[in-house]
Amino acid sequence: MLNFRYVAEDGKLKMLNFVITSHEHLVSLLSTGERVDGSSLFSYISASSSDLYVIPRFKTAFLNPFEEVPTLDMLCSYYTSDGKPLESAPEYILRKAHEQFKKVTGYKLKTLGELEYYVISEPHRLYPALDQKGYHASPPFTKWNNIRKEALAMIAGCGGIIKYGHSEVGNFSTSHTAFEQHEIEFLPCDVEDAADQLLVAKWILRMLGLKYGVTITFAPKITVGKAGSGLHIHLVVEKDCKNLMADESGLTDTAKKAIAGLLKLAAPITAFGNTIPTSYLRLIPHQEAPTSICWGDRNRSVLVRVPLGWWAKTSMIKDANPQHTKKVPYIEGKQTIELRSPDGSADIYLTLAAITIAVQHGLEMHDALKLAKKLYTDINIFKPENKAKLDKFNKLPDSCWESALSLQKNRKYFEKNGIFPSGTIDSVIKKLKSYNDKRLSERLYGLDDEIQKLVNHYLHYM
Repeated sequence: MLNFRYVAEDGKLKMLNFVITSHEHLVSLLSTGERVDGSSLFSYISASSSDLYVIPRFKTAFLNPFEEVPTLDMLCSYYTSDGKPLESAPEYILRKAHEQFKKVTGYKLKTLGELEYYVISEPHRLYPALDQKGYHASPPFTKWNNIRKEALAMIAGCGGIIKYGHSEVGNFSTSHTAFEQHEIEFLPCDVEDAADQLLVAKWILRMLGLKYGVTITFAPKITVGKAGSGLHIHLVVEKDCKNLMADESGLTDTAKKAIAGLLKLAAPITAFGNTIPTSYLRLIPHQEAPTSICWGDRNRSVLVRVPLGWWAKTSMIKDANPQHTKKVPYIEGKQTIELRSPDGSADIYLTLAAITIAVQHGLEMHDALKLAKKLYTDINIFKPENKAKLDKFNKLPDSCWESALSLQKNRKYFEKNGIFPSGTIDSVIKKLKSYNDKRLSERLYGLDDEIQKLVNHYLHYM
């Protein structure tokens, strides 16, 4: 069998099944694709002229790990009746953004995602884990390590380039339910491939949840006072296969300009990366989630973090292994910068497209280095004694409504060069405003039951 897979407006992978009856049948499908009803996939496509083609992208092909009959899945792109790419298709918007980035800068953008999720199940009585102490826990204190390991193997088998997997901080129980947080992190790859990998990974994890009879959710918030789930995005600007983010002196001007672009457009990026009301219950102080537009080294209270990047040519391996006498190679090019605002509600293609545009904007800004210097901090800005410093930084939007207003104000950056069609921007703004969630955190303060109803409503949004 053959499955065509493609992403609709709801951000989830759709599926069209084919039973291959002959070589000619297969050649026909792979040569011409198939047609689908666009009006049932995108709200802005009229039923009066709704036919679209779905055309497979061969490099995305993978053997479906859940099918009993041998089945090949392929991700597809949308094309119009004229045989042209659908301008408003999220996958094509990302493709346009990266093509423009490469054309203007001469660089390539690589990204990776940190995919956080919760496993919700019946409580286990043996070896209970400590509340909010699940970081890198191992069995028997983490109970769903098997799902994560199975997911790692399946994602890799489907083409995902994985860095590692581990249990995360979030770990708590009620009298009837256990909540356990995990993370799968990828390695840097071309930004379009990174989006495809994240989508397939989310599908695999949900399928494993179905297999084991547990709930798996990427929701940004589960309950009050517990760790939320982010979708942190790491970025690398590369030229001729060389990482340009750091050298022997530390972070490069290229990296600082990229950071400046991310900070400049951080507020409107939330329109694509934080798309539901509960997103803004995660973006609150003292939860290791960003609220202020600033950056710093190894600092988890900031919006853009510069993680350890193996700058120094030290011999840590030799020091840890004194019995090893052979020369240990020095590996360059591992430095990234990390945007910490997006979460599991993100439209992955549109979020990465917006991030690509922001990085390009930073590389082109004449005052990028000045802005980066102004917005740098080396302190925990959430500590009371640092309030004066905190108050100097602009804040991220605190609701979908505010995010929509920021996108409206800054839409020119995303519509430039026809990357985001104006109709797509209008649609995103309309959807965000439809939640009518102005001052939501303030209105729900102390109303834990109401917050839980909201969380449950958006548990499987994207």
